[in-house]
Amino acid sequence: MPKVYLICGKICSGKSTYAEQLRVKNNAVLLSTDEITLALFGQHCGDKHDDYVERTQNYLFNKSLELIEVGINVILDWGFWLKEERDYAREFYNSQNIECEFHYINISDETWKSRLEKRNNAILAEETTAYYIDDNLAEKFGFMFEEPNEDEIDFIYKG
Repeated sequence: MPKVYLICGKICSGKSTYAEQLRVKNNAVLLSTDEITLALFGQHCGDKHDDYVERTQNYLFNKSLELIEVGINVILDWGFWLKEERDYAREFYNSQNIECEFHYINISDETWKSRLEKRNNAILAEETTAYYIDDNLAEKFGFMFEEPNEDEIDFIYKG
């Protein structure tokens, strides 16, 4: 029976790198909110960003059901920053009798800040496509993230 892997962690914690490793290991399809929103709307979608993200995530939840139905493992790579989001995702799949696992990427604040700086430099050098996170956004996102409890997570990866 196929499975859904849900990747939880702060922005720029290594979720996408970890998700790619899981994709190869588990012969899965990787579904990423950032990949879609960046491709369609670019870096700067302003006050519509949250709406685009919510619509994209709803679309990907439904698309994941199609993939599961035909026997393909799925990885959802979008952070699940809030407990409410994690609870919703688990209930969504449990109600469909689909096995899901939460994988939490846990990194120190020092490592997180270093990765943010490295990624921002790569974005400015046009070496990668990802969201640029300035100091104000980093602080905002850091406060928004609700660290999961042990009972919410199936695997913890120390990045």
